[in-house]
Parts: sequence; structure tokens; C-alpha cells
Amino acid sequence: MTEINKPNLAGMGRDRLRSLFKDMGEKSFRADQVLKWIHQRGVVDVDVMTDISKSLREKLKQDTVIALPDVVADYPSNDGCHKWLIEVASGSRVEMVFIPEAGRGTLCISSQAGCSLDCSFCATGKQGFNSNLTVAEIIGQLWWANNKLGGFGAKIERPVSNVVMMGMGEPLLNFDNVLEAVNLMMDDCAYGLSKRKVTISTSGVVPAIRKLSEYTDASLAISLHAPNDKLRSEIMPINKRYPIAELLDAVKGYMSSLPDKRVPVIEYTLIAGVNDHRQHARDLATLLVDFPCKINLIPFNPFSLSDYRRPSKTAISNFRQILQDADYTVTVRTTRADDIGGACGQLVGAVQDNTRRSDRHRQKAAEAAGKAFTSTDNLAVSADRL
Repeated sequence: MTEINKPNLAGMGRDRLRSLFKDMGEKSFRADQVLKWIHQRGVVDVDVMTDISKSLREKLKQDTVIALPDVVADYPSNDGCHKWLIEVASGSRVEMVFIPEAGRGTLCISSQAGCSLDCSFCATGKQGFNSNLTVAEIIGQLWWANNKLGGFGAKIERPVSNVVMMGMGEPLLNFDNVLEAVNLMMDDCAYGLSKRKVTISTSGVVPAIRKLSEYTDASLAISLHAPNDKLRSEIMPINKRYPIAELLDAVKGYMSSLPDKRVPVIEYTLIAGVNDHRQHARDLATLLVDFPCKINLIPFNPFSLSDYRRPSKTAISNFRQILQDADYTVTVRTTRADDIGGACGQLVGAVQDNTRRSDRHRQKAAEAAGKAFTSTDNLAVSADRL
């Protein structure tokens, strides 16, 4: 058996580990022990796992591996954030971002090398797509953040209290690996994060959302970014396949399966002259009138290959006020880590693009030479000018 074909203990949840030990003729509690060593103590050397017999340790060294992705660069931000560059087995490099705040620390984790969806306001999509990350490459980002921030073994408040699957890639297009990793994050023998503090963010892969409740009860965020199908399809091609009504219906189904009263977060990136007008806010309020949710407004973060602009503070304030007047709970995401290219929508890494989309975008940007978005002179804009 080659190293690459051996089971990777770092990427196995409790059920898979129990099956592995059962096949070895061992008791199921060995899975709990291994989980705690790797994910609570940060130990990746089997010889250090002293509550496991020497004979079993030898067997594990012979038949399994503990392999995590490599951190190849650390970019500290002026505001206290960190962006880490992770090299994965495919040869691509992905990014994760840690955002410290008062009372919590949020880690934004990637699920794919690149992204196949090509949303117009996101730098990741412009990189094309290479591969899905493995379970070990996903959970390894949380492992490394704890390692870098002193979260293993120290008797301090855990540095990473919240995880959001909002990094590079569409999590629900890497369904099995993401769900295995998410459940590891919430496992009491691993990281023990609350289901309220682990969030899967999706652009709207409806079939995956419909089966989500069979695998997890993590929190959910929806990348909506437009109040109607026409505009959403222009900036998010996935909407042509799964339009808004189908998406919201699927999300309602998932939320109704949860035992508590959580609501999804609607993410809405505000882009100047595209979707930030007052009529867009009115339309959004109408769209979500029977859809319990919280709304998170995200001012667009500029990146190369995009000529979009961030809205003015007045436009953001007006948009927020209209939604609040309609009785929605609305927050405006504070821009963090933009000095290191780590703000929402800016993650790029170094993707070995299998789609050649990155080349097409660079060529298109050169040809456009600063040409602005031209599809906004619509009824919403006209109404806003009245």
C-alpha cells in the first residue's frame, strides 16, 4: 500500500474512524482518542499518542497516515487579521482568513481550488477551477489556524470560535468532503464548535440544499446579491439553473428541519450602479417578506479583473434603512483584511486552472480597458431617480 492510498486519519470523522478501527479488530473508543489527539491537542505524530498501546501505534504507522496541507505563506493585516496561503495536493494554493473580533474569532475556510461558478463580483471565480479539496485539506485549515494562534493545549479561550465556509469555492459542489469536515468541526471529540457558529455559505446549489438536512444541522448563509432573477442571472450565472424562487423554497425546507429557531443569513454584496439603488432595496424587502432571515450587506471589495466599484456610504446607509424600515434585521459587514487581499470576494490563491477561464478573463479585462457595467439602466434605476 502506497502512502497516497493509506487512510488519512486527519480527514476522517468519527464514524469513518470507528469503521477503520473495527476493521482492525479494535474497540470503537479508539476513534475518540485519535480525534482528540489530532484536533484538540494538535498532535500528528502517532508515537506521541501515549494512551494508545504501542502495538496499535505501530499498526497505525504502518497502515495509515496523518497528512495535512502545508502553510506556505502568512500575511498579517494592519487590522489584526491573518491570511494564510495553503498548498494542497493538486499543486494549487488556496487562501483562508482569520478575523479577530471582540468576543470571537472567525475563520473563513476554502472548499475548492478556484470556483466553477464565475460570479462577476468575486475574484475567486476569475481564477477558474482546479479541484475539490479533500476533507483533510478543509479541516486542515482549522487545524493550522489553531496551531498558528496557540489554540492547542493552551488554557485560554479558543482563538477560533466561528467558522464560515465562505472562502474559495462553492462548498455544496464539494458536498461529501465539506459535510464530513463540517461535522468534524462540530464533533465534541474534535473542535466542538456550536452548530450556530459553523456556517455553510452557498450561492444556491438547490439539489444539495434539499438533501443537506440528512447530513448536518449547521447554519446556512445564502449568497443572493440581487432582488430579481434578471439581475441575479447577469451577475451570478448559477441563477439561470436555480432561480430565486427555487432557491428560497429549498432553504425554507432546510431551516424547517432544524430543531431550533435559527434563520438563514442573506448575503448581499452592494455594487455601485449595479444592485445598490433604493428600488433594489424595496424589491428585496418585498421578495423576502415571507422568508424569515437576517440580511448581511457587504460593500463590494475591489480586485483586479473587475471594474466594479464600492457604493458610497450614503448609498449603503439608504439601502440599509429601507430594509430596517421593513422590519428586517440588517448588518453591514465591516471591511477587514483588504490591505492583504483577504476581504470578502478577494481571495484568489494560485489556482492551476483547468478551465482556461482565468486567461479569458484577463484578455477580456484588457479589451474592456475600464469599460463599466452597462446593464443597470433598468426600471430599478429609473425608479430610484424619481
